[in-house]
Amino acid sequence: MTTATTKDRLYLYDTTLRDGQQTQGVQFSTEEKHEIAAALDHLGVDYIEGGWPGANPTDSAFFAAAPKTKAIFTAFGMTKRAGRSAENDEVLAGVLNAGTRSVCLVGKTHDFHVTTALGITLEENLDNIGKSVAHLVAQGREALFDAEHFFDGYKANPDYALACCKAAFEAGARWIVLCDTNGGALPSEVFEITGQVIQAGIPGNHIGIHTHDDTGNAVANSLAAVNAGARQVQGTLNGLGERCGNANLTTLIPTFLLKEPYKSQFDTGVNEAALADLVKTSRMLDDILNRVPLRSAPYVGASAFAHKAGLHASAILKDPSTYEHIPPEVVGNTRIVPMSNQAGQSNLRKRLLDMGLEVTEKADLGRILDRIKQRESEGYSYDTAQASFELEARRELGRMPEFFTVERYRATVERRRDAKGREVHLSEVTVVVNVAGERHLSVSEGIMADGNDGGPVNALSKALVKDLGPYSEMISDMELVDFKVRITNGGTEARTRVIIDFEDSQGRRWSTVGVSSNIIDASFEALLDAVLWKLVRDGAKALGAE
Repeated sequence: MTTATTKDRLYLYDTTLRDGQQTQGVQFSTEEKHEIAAALDHLGVDYIEGGWPGANPTDSAFFAAAPKTKAIFTAFGMTKRAGRSAENDEVLAGVLNAGTRSVCLVGKTHDFHVTTALGITLEENLDNIGKSVAHLVAQGREALFDAEHFFDGYKANPDYALACCKAAFEAGARWIVLCDTNGGALPSEVFEITGQVIQAGIPGNHIGIHTHDDTGNAVANSLAAVNAGARQVQGTLNGLGERCGNANLTTLIPTFLLKEPYKSQFDTGVNEAALADLVKTSRMLDDILNRVPLRSAPYVGASAFAHKAGLHASAILKDPSTYEHIPPEVVGNTRIVPMSNQAGQSNLRKRLLDMGLEVTEKADLGRILDRIKQRESEGYSYDTAQASFELEARRELGRMPEFFTVERYRATVERRRDAKGREVHLSEVTVVVNVAGERHLSVSEGIMADGNDGGPVNALSKALVKDLGPYSEMISDMELVDFKVRITNGGTEARTRVIIDFEDSQGRRWSTVGVSSNIIDASFEALLDAVLWKLVRDGAKALGAE
């Protein structure tokens, strides 16, 4: 008779809205906090830490209109100060007044920080921890103790670091969260010390782990703590956080759900459908932050399932598992076989199939490869500019529709001072296109002042798409989301490579490339490719087609 194995519950605690907001250059608005909280709740995390009530107007407004979540909404604060009771500490009261079901309080566990940073005795600090947690419990709140600098504190004075954790646990804390606050611990240390905490009498199902990535080990340290017995894992979306960031939940979550022994051992609140939205969730946060997604990010990066070498692509065609540790669609990602001067016919055939073009003639494949290699010798790069590669392949195969032709364009840039005395850059662009025998002239301008986006590329983009006759509506949802420039060789006659990323309302993202000794001309070439790819993919009819 076979007995079903009961999985341990592993709890996921997200602190993007608090610890993630400590990232340099990151400041969420109240509306953005609500958007992120909704995405986290959809993902299925167990706890959402909203911030520190009273610490700033944004957090106060967020807690005043707290989101309704299935996850346990949590407020963050600190233990009471020495010399006053928990009942009469206004900072602690402000956190309690947020009315959250759960409250996480940070307290010192490193004796050096107690005596140096706080300037109090070790006994006073233990008293602050125990009475603060007891006060939360008496108010009917679930209490978490954030053991700040725990691993450094344990290595310096293990008895005192453990005493701090026990003071919180014995006062009724649901979770004792071991924090690698400075991010300097290594996985072997985290594993050993977490095990020592459990042996000292705090059960693993009451222990959480909170790591930082200063040595690049935040994810590994979190896994080490879980291996030792911890059952709550704290982290942030995309690894946001102070200095080098926190443990990355977009890496940890799929690891727990898809990798052994975690897959068999643990149950989390994330289901398969939510996991399939992981890439979408990750990119939503990048969009809010106006950041370009990290292409090399594990699981969710655009290059996470990219196969450049011809040997790899050949094997991928036979069985994707030869070079992929998971199917990309499980986390909402896609497989990419980029084209480059290292590509072979296996790469090419796979990429053409993904485009919907079945090519069997070796002569056709060879001709396309020769074209790509020639273009890359001129400075083009199709590694990331997949849309431009597709257009080149279609042209070589004679399968590229002609929607319109560009007769000419002109771009001027002027620097002057406006009526307010500000230095401004005025860009004016004229584009003339021929659509089915009809000439369309479009003019657009951009004014760049005080750092706003109004440069010549912006004006070029607006002018090109302004009037394309019957095609205008089809491209109306295009949005330029990234613009990258690189000089491909040195000197005053250097050639410039421009790569532009676009998105549309269907959630598609595509990249195009342009190369020229003139940055404006390179930009225009990439912009033109972006429009043509959109028309091809949306099934636009060519000039004169029925």
